[in-house]
Amino acid sequence: MATAVWQLQEGELKEICGLLEQYRLPTVDQSRIWQQHQRCSQLPDFNNYLAFILCRAEGDAVNIRQAAGLLLKNNLKSNYNAVHPQHLQYIKTEVLPCLGSPDFGVRSTAGTIVSVMVQQGTFQGWPEVLQALVQCLDSNDYNHMEGALGALFKVSEELPEILDMDVAGLSDRPITIFLPRLLKFLSSEHAVLRRLALGTVNQFIVLLPTALFIHMDTYLQSLFSLANDNSADVRKLVCAALVQLLEVQPHVLEPHMRYVIEYMLQANKDSDTEVALEACEFWSAFCEVQLPPDLLRGILPRLIDILLDNMAYAEDDEALQDGDEDDNAPDREQDIKPRFHQSRFHGADGAEDDEEDDDDDIVNSWNLRKCSAAGLDILSTVFGDEILPILMPLVQVRLTSSKVARWEEKEAAILALGAVAEGCISGLLPHLAQIITYLISFMEDVRPLVRSISCWTLSRYSKWIVQVAQSPEGQSQFDAVLKGLLQRILDSNKRVQEAACSAFATLEEEAAEDLAPRLGPILQHLMYAFGIYQRRNLRILYDAIGTLADAVGSELNNPKYLEILMPPLISKWQLLPDSDRDLFPLLECFTSIAQALGDGFSQYAEPVFLRCINLIRTHLVAKTDPQRAGVSYDKEFIVCSLDLLSGLAEGLGSSIESLVSRSDIRDLLLQCCADEAPDVRQSALALLGDLVKACAVHLQPRLAEFLSLAAKQLGQDAKENVSVANNACWAIGEVAIKVRNEIAPIVMTVISSLVPILANREGLNKSLLENSAITLGRLGWVSPELVAPHMEHFMEPWCRALCTIRDDFEKEDAFRGLCAMVRLNPGGAVNAFVPMCEAIGSWHEIRSQELSSEIAQVLLGYKQMLSQTSSWEQYFGALDGTLREKLAKTYAL
Repeated sequence: MATAVWQLQEGELKEICGLLEQYRLPTVDQSRIWQQHQRCSQLPDFNNYLAFILCRAEGDAVNIRQAAGLLLKNNLKSNYNAVHPQHLQYIKTEVLPCLGSPDFGVRSTAGTIVSVMVQQGTFQGWPEVLQALVQCLDSNDYNHMEGALGALFKVSEELPEILDMDVAGLSDRPITIFLPRLLKFLSSEHAVLRRLALGTVNQFIVLLPTALFIHMDTYLQSLFSLANDNSADVRKLVCAALVQLLEVQPHVLEPHMRYVIEYMLQANKDSDTEVALEACEFWSAFCEVQLPPDLLRGILPRLIDILLDNMAYAEDDEALQDGDEDDNAPDREQDIKPRFHQSRFHGADGAEDDEEDDDDDIVNSWNLRKCSAAGLDILSTVFGDEILPILMPLVQVRLTSSKVARWEEKEAAILALGAVAEGCISGLLPHLAQIITYLISFMEDVRPLVRSISCWTLSRYSKWIVQVAQSPEGQSQFDAVLKGLLQRILDSNKRVQEAACSAFATLEEEAAEDLAPRLGPILQHLMYAFGIYQRRNLRILYDAIGTLADAVGSELNNPKYLEILMPPLISKWQLLPDSDRDLFPLLECFTSIAQALGDGFSQYAEPVFLRCINLIRTHLVAKTDPQRAGVSYDKEFIVCSLDLLSGLAEGLGSSIESLVSRSDIRDLLLQCCADEAPDVRQSALALLGDLVKACAVHLQPRLAEFLSLAAKQLGQDAKENVSVANNACWAIGEVAIKVRNEIAPIVMTVISSLVPILANREGLNKSLLENSAITLGRLGWVSPELVAPHMEHFMEPWCRALCTIRDDFEKEDAFRGLCAMVRLNPGGAVNAFVPMCEAIGSWHEIRSQELSSEIAQVLLGYKQMLSQTSSWEQYFGALDGTLREKLAKTYAL
């Protein structure tokens, strides 16, 4: 066999063993080892040596054998098809017997290699492995059974569908052969075998192969038998299986649902937190598959009590260390999460579209506490105020408990109030003042984690705090909340600072211009925080300042506010080097400020503009020549700079012209519009539209190239890169109304791309549809002679899209296009008369008297034209009665 064909060389074997041995030494010269590894890996039979060491080097330390096996696994995973067939055969022959090795490390590594080879070459390419696995499973020898189960688990975890494929020469698929055996192992006396078998079967719940469907009753009975298994690992897998079945095959559990619910309730209290966490996932899954709520109604008192208990911090929760850490300790690098800038997105109304999870950081990672809070949240959306008589007494007891030692219960009760804020708001609203008073007092608690969760819970009520602020009592409550959050922004504890800043940002979004009269104290607190915050929280502070600018807009453009706000920001801007990624949140912050201040930003504009240009130029060079650029390429510097330039263009308007005229922004922007990175193109196209609005004349010399690149984004890839297509579409529309006839050469190219977008709207981004409708209308307005002849191909889907656009100047432009095209080709819209009238009827109020007259002329023109063939009553009668009445009254039909 292959073993006889291949002859190992003692010298090479010794060198490779020595290499593996040295890998383990902490003091070894890594570069020398790497060179030696490179030399050895050039051997054509290097993988054979690794297989030999793993499977036969009995005298060598087990960890050297494992190291050989893991290196072999990696080689096969990355270069399977490059390995010589004879060598593959040798490896297969050597590895299979090791599945039953008495050494756990060796058989586990062998199982990993078997798994990789099956995934790469399928069972079809290695039929012997099926027979070997079956023999191991049927052997009654623990090592063989565990080795085979381990290999099967690894295959099913990575690629379960490979076990449910036909294999030539076999009447049954592999899963049909293995499943009955796996189910038998669920009653094994060995916990490890039960765990591996159950873990393997669970991988097939989503696929639901015929074999599992046939054996479903046996599987369910086995799950119920294992429900109280003495192994926590097995209980965890039972809970995971039941949750997954509930999500994808709920009908399977329905006959047993009351038993399953009762079991999950008990498992939710399991002494092992991982089992309890797995069980806790059940309640959210139950609500999401929309089973009858009555099934849970009877257990709500017990369930809510358990959830509240589990929402208390566990002793080993990392947040407990964070809460008690030295407030002056410098941020650790691992605490500063990488941040990713969201490219600028022009919605149909010019708004940016970025929703962030507002409670992302209640805890640092998913755990029983967070899962329990999520469960309570979703229960509150299903049962609403019905849960309050159960929940509120439990919350009250925990909040008023005099036991200082159980502050964790108090903290969990505050978290619960936040979790149900939206689902139970109608029942909580009459008590809102009392709840807010409680929360404001808890923001003064001696425990940092109580203070931080109080900030978060307050943020969950922001919408209603702002709504009731219209009354005198509500206004004093709003001021008390604002004062409390501003004080916590200056808290000595970093976690509280973070929670307060995030909560304040949420309040800002809700309160918007209501914050304007309070800008003085707000800015003073934020700028004081600027002096004491460390890197991690500075990022959140930048966000809060940017959100404030978005909220109050031009109210910020007041010398007394700018004197507080700008000097610290400019100082930080100057201190940060061009290579520091901490520039990103500062660039974003400046973007919001520039838009809010408008012309007021002009005194700060030049250095900001020049630095953005320099960052873009540097990183475009770094793409091809990092040495010349002096930095490594990082596209986020380009994206953030493009977005800040957009903010400048939007804020300064035509005042940006002098800066643009003295720079090479046009050529840099053209490069960015052609970049291979979608987010660079997205931001570049947004800037193109903003610059065209502000100073089109400076883009004119290369306008045809810009338009060609923008039109290209609307092609077949539009669905893959919706945000890029959206911004391209918006920019073309802005160019059209600015340069008018000059756009003629690309009009039909763009129209031919927009029509499929409008016609195949299923699953498409709403903003792309609206921008497509507006741009098509704008092209029809500036070039009606080119677009009108093709109206019959797009009128119906176009008018449907126009219906969804809110009243504004962009919608006015689109309807000017409609009127211009109908004047040239009235027959082209006859078949779409009903959707056209619906689009006209979608206006609440047309502010432009001129446009209103044009629309009246269009409708009267159709009445006149259709009356000639006695069809007017038929066409107009096809409209909805309310719409008929509205149009007849508005346009005197």
